[in-house]
Amino acid sequence: MSLPASLAIVDVETTGANPVSDRITEIAILRVEDGRVTERWSSLVNPGRPIPDNIQTLIGITDEMVADAPVFAALADDVRARLGDCTFVAHNARFDYGFVRNAFALIGEDYHAEVLCTVKLSRALYPEHHRHGLDALIQRHDLTCSARHRALGDAEVLWDFLQKASSAFSPETVRDAAARAMKMPPRPAGLPEGMLEGIPPKPGVYLFFGEGNGGKDVPLYLGRSMNLRSRVGSHFTGEHQNGKDARIAQQVRRVEWVASAGELGTQLLEARLLKQHEPQHNRSLRPNDEVTGLRLVANRRKPPIFERVKLARKDPASWGDNLYGTFRNKREIDNTLREFAHLYRLCPRRLGLEPGQDGPCSACQTKRCNGVCAGRESPTAHDERLAAALAPLRIKPWPWPGPAGIPETDKDSGCVEIHVIDRWCYLGTVADEAAFARLVANPPARQFDLDVYRILGRWLAVEAHREQVIPTGPA
Repeated sequence: MSLPASLAIVDVETTGANPVSDRITEIAILRVEDGRVTERWSSLVNPGRPIPDNIQTLIGITDEMVADAPVFAALADDVRARLGDCTFVAHNARFDYGFVRNAFALIGEDYHAEVLCTVKLSRALYPEHHRHGLDALIQRHDLTCSARHRALGDAEVLWDFLQKASSAFSPETVRDAAARAMKMPPRPAGLPEGMLEGIPPKPGVYLFFGEGNGGKDVPLYLGRSMNLRSRVGSHFTGEHQNGKDARIAQQVRRVEWVASAGELGTQLLEARLLKQHEPQHNRSLRPNDEVTGLRLVANRRKPPIFERVKLARKDPASWGDNLYGTFRNKREIDNTLREFAHLYRLCPRRLGLEPGQDGPCSACQTKRCNGVCAGRESPTAHDERLAAALAPLRIKPWPWPGPAGIPETDKDSGCVEIHVIDRWCYLGTVADEAAFARLVANPPARQFDLDVYRILGRWLAVEAHREQVIPTGPA
């Protein structure tokens, strides 16, 4: 076989994916000596906290089932005896190993072992295949699982896989593949064992935390990816260990993540969480609270010819029509108007960029203004040229008469999210059309956010995306 002589094949079911904050709900151990199973053992574990509903649905372990089960401390001696000095074997092994290590740490005990990951072993032996999850192995190798997502059933499948793989290759090939599968992955020294392995290969947002004053966690960096596990791991590989990534690796103590169903949900999450956490190593989003639009005042003889309308955190229904631009501050407004004045021979005085009421403006004196300030051009002609220049900046009208849903589906899990939007304002994300109808019937107050507006504008500019929208009225 050419695997280590003493193996402890382990599977744990848990309340979640974080080995520090979540807890074990079931553990199974198959003890293998010299290619023969010498003991099969499993037990439910009282996690001391509720099991989330989605986890109960997935694995079939309920709060009622673990209510009278022993806590891990009561099982610790049995677990340690069965693990012994064996090589710790599991699928995505650092995840299970991290939970077991942390469970021992919580009762003041230490546990260390050599670790063999069957995901990595499968990749090493079968590199021609893309997927190496347990369901993929069951299908590919025609394995039988008596109880999928239960600890003992999954552990039995791993033993069947090890036997089939060992018989399909020479001992030397298995030995070399096992050595690669036991190699310790790159991981920051301050990050708990198993935390990276708990991150799903899904779209979403991740957040690194470091230790601040008084032991309080401080946000270091926030990023998004269509594959959270791969992207987070890339921060700590050798080729990325320079500059900002190197500083983050030295400081990180905890990783949090929020999965989403697709790219739009990931972008909306990122925009919201960047404002909420303001991580140290991210470039801060520019201020959004003073965003202003401009409205031309018809038939105004003298400046100012603009009405400034505050947009930030306002309901777009209160703005009125014919608004131009989403300017973050007065400087952005002035810079834009100066550029238009230069390009289209507009009057800086009429645009409110130059003081004074009578006589030619400075640009008129140098023949860079058509002379509305000197009576050489009518205000109507000047303002028509200005309106044409502003036209590309006009705020896009909301394409639907009411709220709309933008659905996304995770291609791997089939998980659906519907992002509910009304007049460019994000109202929330729901899991199905029934929840969509409830949210539309009782929506939160609309509050305009410039970053959300720009994300949605880019997304809905793609025809294929617009075709997926679920309107609540005629388009």
